[in-house]
Amino acid sequence: MATAASLQPTDRPRRSFAYRALLSAGARFGEENGAAVALDFGDAAAEAEAARHLGLADLSPLSRTGFKGKGTAEWLTAQGVIVPPESNRAVAQSSGALAARLAPGEVLILGTLAGASDLPARLNVAWASAPLPPKEPRGFPVPRADSHAWFLLTGACTPQMFAKLCGVDLRPGKFPSGHIAQTSIARLNGIVIRDDQGGLPAYHLLADSASAEYLWICLRDAMGEFDGKPIGMRAVRALASQQSEP
Repeated sequence: MATAASLQPTDRPRRSFAYRALLSAGARFGEENGAAVALDFGDAAAEAEAARHLGLADLSPLSRTGFKGKGTAEWLTAQGVIVPPESNRAVAQSSGALAARLAPGEVLILGTLAGASDLPARLNVAWASAPLPPKEPRGFPVPRADSHAWFLLTGACTPQMFAKLCGVDLRPGKFPSGHIAQTSIARLNGIVIRDDQGGLPAYHLLADSASAEYLWICLRDAMGEFDGKPIGMRAVRALASQQSEP
């Protein structure tokens, strides 16, 4: 397996939509499940500390999927997924994956940050292998891994940074963990999901994959005022593994 020092994102068929911007920022890549992932930007320990203040990670190579249409929520529930009872809410699964209900008949599934369980892949296989015609409506897959880039923003200054790019008030008191906003971010349609990590505010941000590099640049620019830093998967996992502070 290629190490972080030698692997280039173009060495793997799956990589970030914004890999050129990551390279320019000094990213060092490693392989996870056949994909090139930004592990760090030269100093994982410093990034773990920066993540508590304001960090930006690219999670686009990680697993995710979606399902949409009549019967989607019922089919996912039958597959063992805990589906939020109302729209614009997200619920963590026992595996660490996240089920985000975007509409009554639409659910986004984000794989675990630890990479230990691949719920999106299991659901895609289950849907494709089910008998035809189906006995009950079950919706249809939505290729979120292809259509949407996936970023994670962490740290105490994240809500203030978002205020420069988004009209929705994402402060913890107004936007609790588990809430979803489908809104405009830097003039792009985006999905923001609050999913706190290590006792600190954390937000998943998904937007059009074709605009991933533009969005990364906009976020980096907005973060400058708060001394925000790009962080890799090692820092993300270090933060997620920390116990919540009292």
